[in-house]
Amino acid sequence: QVQLVESGGGLVQAGGSLRLSCAASGRTFSSYAMAWFRQAPGKEREFVGTITWTGRSTFYANSVKGRFTISRDNAKSMVYLQMNSLKPEDTAVYYCATAEGRYGSATVNEYVYWGQGTQVTVSS
Repeated sequence: QVQLVESGGGLVQAGGSLRLSCAASGRTFSSYAMAWFRQAPGKEREFVGTITWTGRSTFYANSVKGRFTISRDNAKSMVYLQMNSLKPEDTAVYYCATAEGRYGSATVNEYVYWGQGTQVTVSS
């Protein structure tokens, strides 16, 4: 049974930083790509970024490129999302998800396992 548990969300002022964590269990973590998505109230879930199974490659949405960084620690079965220069429009529930292969994508429907989400609120 695959489980993903996010943590690290909270309230931060615009321009600030937060680091989200996602703890994975139930499958061989190092064999699969991981991704972060977010969903704001009244909006569809949107892609934030993904990291390959080795952690050597990442890919980001244009809206966060240069501000957010995804990393992973395969020994600890953890994936992280470092968020800098936060903006009010980054306010959303952030979810981690595990792909079914070594390389992720930006498509929500290609991810089967999801965490419960963690709220990030950026005040202006």
